[in-house]
Amino acid sequence: MTRRQISESQIEEYWDWIAVALFLLLAVDLLTTLAAARVVGHGAEANPLMRWLIDRPTLVVIGAHLVVVVLVTGCFRLLVGRLRRTPSPADYYFALLIEGWLGTLVAVGLGVFANNLAVIVLGRSLL
Repeated sequence: MTRRQISESQIEEYWDWIAVALFLLLAVDLLTTLAAARVVGHGAEANPLMRWLIDRPTLVVIGAHLVVVVLVTGCFRLLVGRLRRTPSPADYYFALLIEGWLGTLVAVGLGVFANNLAVIVLGRSLL
């Protein structure tokens, strides 16, 4: 019995999921972190990199986030290229690993958003 190979539509879906993860972990996190910092102060930020970054000028913050987007998309492009070159049946397991990683990124992004929202609304972290 032969198993079908990883399709291009499946790979395109991976790109959609990495876009969702980046949106949550960069844009949504930044906006909710800035709002939370207004409520509880910059010093309450748990992430030391983000704490350092939110005290910088807006252009530095935007530039840092753009650098992360470029690096992540570049690395993800390499990962997808490796998936395309992976022979069957290993490609199936490699794709499962990528799906798990993407799901974890989205879940973490949603968790960070929920935590920041709790700080904004309740004045304290969920953690």
